[in-house]
Amino acid sequence: MRIEDALRLAQEADLDLVEVAPTARPPVCKLMDFGKFKYETAQKARESRRNQAQTVIKEMKLRPKIDPHDYDTKKGHVVRFLRQGDKVKITIMFRGREQSRPELGFRLLQRLAEDIADLGFVESQPRQDGRNMIMVVTPHKRKSEARADVEADKARRAAEREADREAERAERTQPAAAAGKAPGGEG
Repeated sequence: MRIEDALRLAQEADLDLVEVAPTARPPVCKLMDFGKFKYETAQKARESRRNQAQTVIKEMKLRPKIDPHDYDTKKGHVVRFLRQGDKVKITIMFRGREQSRPELGFRLLQRLAEDIADLGFVESQPRQDGRNMIMVVTPHKRKSEARADVEADKARRAAEREADREAERAERTQPAAAAGKAPGGEG
């Protein structure tokens, strides 16, 4: 249809004539409310940004001669980060003569990777970077799934605490009711 006819139709319908495919032969146009169209596309873009999870890399630093209890503590932190859906960069720091024994750090990182294998996998294998040895571990679950699991776990624990409180209240009121009924009948 001619441009003049399309413009007249748009004006009669109180809409805008918008060119949809300018490279097509002939160019394709559409009658629409352009302001409403721009608003809806902005809303969709905002919604998609809201649902997007930011990937965060947490870092955990260790030494090659770490105490077993300290290792367990650090491993607990790594487990917590992975459960929350964050990547973890594990750094082994070498000092002095430790630099001549990188296999100690490699073994420590391999042990940690085996200990947390059910929560995450090794994204980048251990590699020496100057005085440090670095490994990156990625969680199996995406951030949004992990966040939903954490929220469900919090709700479950809150419900359990409330049930425990209710049971405790019932125990407190029951002895008082039993005390009103003295054994031996009426006095």
